[in-house]
Amino acid sequence: MRLTKAMRWAAVAATAALAVTACSNSGSSDFGSKSPSQSSQGAGGPAKDGGTFKLGISEPTAIDPYNAQESEGILVTHNLFTGLIDVKADGTVVPKLALSRTPNSDCSEWTFKLKTGTTFTNGEPVDAEAFIRGWTRTASKASASDVAYHMAEIDGFDDLQSGKATTFKGLSAPSADTLVVKLAQKDCEFDLRTFHTAFSPVPKVAGAADNKTYNDMPIGNGPFKMDGPWQHNTKITLVRNADYGLDKAHLDKVEISILNADNGVTLEYQGYQAGQFDWARMPVPQYSAAKAMYEPKGQWLQWDSNGMNYILPMTKKGPLTSKEARLAISYAIDRKAITAGVFKGFFTAADSLVPPAFPSAYQKGVCASCVAQDKAKAKELADKAGLKPGTELYFGYNTGAGHEEWVQAVAGQLKDVLGLKVKLDGIPFKELLDKETSPDSTGIYRAAWGADYPTPGNFLTPLLSTSSINENPDSHVVQGDNRGRWSNPEFDKLTSQAASTQDQGERYKLYQQAEKVAMDDQALIPLWNRTQLRLANTSKWNNLTYDFNENPTLSAVSAK
Repeated sequence: MRLTKAMRWAAVAATAALAVTACSNSGSSDFGSKSPSQSSQGAGGPAKDGGTFKLGISEPTAIDPYNAQESEGILVTHNLFTGLIDVKADGTVVPKLALSRTPNSDCSEWTFKLKTGTTFTNGEPVDAEAFIRGWTRTASKASASDVAYHMAEIDGFDDLQSGKATTFKGLSAPSADTLVVKLAQKDCEFDLRTFHTAFSPVPKVAGAADNKTYNDMPIGNGPFKMDGPWQHNTKITLVRNADYGLDKAHLDKVEISILNADNGVTLEYQGYQAGQFDWARMPVPQYSAAKAMYEPKGQWLQWDSNGMNYILPMTKKGPLTSKEARLAISYAIDRKAITAGVFKGFFTAADSLVPPAFPSAYQKGVCASCVAQDKAKAKELADKAGLKPGTELYFGYNTGAGHEEWVQAVAGQLKDVLGLKVKLDGIPFKELLDKETSPDSTGIYRAAWGADYPTPGNFLTPLLSTSSINENPDSHVVQGDNRGRWSNPEFDKLTSQAASTQDQGERYKLYQQAEKVAMDDQALIPLWNRTQLRLANTSKWNNLTYDFNENPTLSAVSAK
C-alpha cells in the first residue's frame, strides 16, 4: 500500500506503454509514465562512489517489511531489502532475485527460481526459506500487519490471520533456489504483487514482528544497510552494502532527517534552499516560484505518476452510509476550480479511480459525479439521503504535507453548496491512519493512492474489496486498505474474475466493470490525478531519478 500515504516532478519524454502477457516469466504491466529526460536528472558523467545524500521525510509507520506502508517507510525498506522483482518508474518489471516466474496453466500456482549465492548483511543466506520466513511473519495474526492483505490470495493466509496456523500452507521450498506458491484464489498477476516490500525475505534473526531491536534496525539484503538504529522522530541513516549480491550502490551514506509532521513539506523546501537536502517536496503555494527558480537550473522534476488523490468516506457509520449522501458530497466539489486555483494548474481533475497512467484500463468519466460540479444534483441527493444543512461532517487530514489549502477549499464548497458544518481535523499522519481504522470512524478523510505494483487492479482490490477490510475480530480495527469498509459482492466477483483471467484485454474489461460498480455507488470520491513535483540537486549528483514508488532511486545516484 502505498496508501498515502503522505504525498509521494521539466522536461518530459514520451509516454511508455507496456503490455506483456501476464502468465509468463515477464509478468504483466500496462502502465504509462511521463518521465523527465536524463539531462534534467543530472545524468551523463561516469558513476563515482562516495558522498552523502540527504533528504527529509516525516516519521514512518514502520521500516520493518512486515508493516512498511506509506512512502516514507517504503523508501527505507525498499533500499534495505531486495525481493523477487523490481519495477521501474515506467512500469517495466525487472527481475531481481527471481530468475524466472512461472505460473501453472490456470494461475493457481506460481514457481519462482531464485538467484543463488546472495546473503543478508549478517551473512545468512537468502534462499527460498528466507522468503517463506518473511511472508509468514507478515501474515501471522500476532503481527497485525496493515499490509498483510497483499498475501490474502495465498493458500493458508486465513488460518495464519486467525491464529489457527503458524505455518503458511501455500508456501513450499522444494530446493533452496525454488519457491512454490499455491494460491487459494487464482491470480495471473500474482508475481506483480511481490514487488511490495511485504514480500521481502528476512533472516532468522528477525524473529517475530514484536522484535523491537529488528523493527528499528532491520537486517536486510538490499543495496543499503542501517548505520545504527532508527532514531525515532530524529533520523535514519543508511550506508552502502558493500557485499550486495547485485549492482552495488555508489553512495557512501544516505542521511534521512525526520521532520516535524506539522510543517514537514515546508521544512523540506527550506532545507533544500539552504543546501541541507538534495531532494525535496514544496508547499503548494510555492509551486510556481519554485519552478521558476529551479527549472532553469535543471533541478525541477515533474511527472504524471501512477496515483490519484481522493476523499475516503466512511460507509458503515455516520452521515455517509448511503450512496446518495456520498454522491452528494462528490457533486458538490468543484475539482477544476481547486486544481486551477489552489494547485495553479499543476494537477488535473480526476474522473476515475484507475488513473490515465494506465491507458488501456482508464475509463474517462466513469465517475459521473466527478466530471463537473452540479449544485442542484448535490442538493437533491443530499435531501434524499437526509444530509440536511447543519449536519456535522468530520473531515480528517494529515498535517505537514501541503494539504491545508485544498482541504479548506473542499470544506468551503461543502458548506456553501450543502450547508454542512465541516469539522476539519489536521493531525499527524500516523494518528490519521489510526483514526481511519478505528471501528468508531465516521465522516471523510483526505487520502491518496499510488500503485504498489503495475496493474489497474491495484487501484480496485486493495482499496475496495471486502477481503481488504481485514477487520480484527477482537478490536474491530481495520487492518487492510479498505478503510471505508465498503463491501459489494458484485465488485468482489468481478475483481476476482479479472485476476484469474489470463488474457490481459479480457482482464481489463472485467476491471473496468468493477470500477463502474464502485463509482455508481461512490465507494470513494476521486479528486485529482497525481502529478509529482520534486526538487533534485542535479548540480551535485548524477542519475538522480525517481522510482515506481515516487521516491529517489538511491541505488543509482552517484557523485559528479
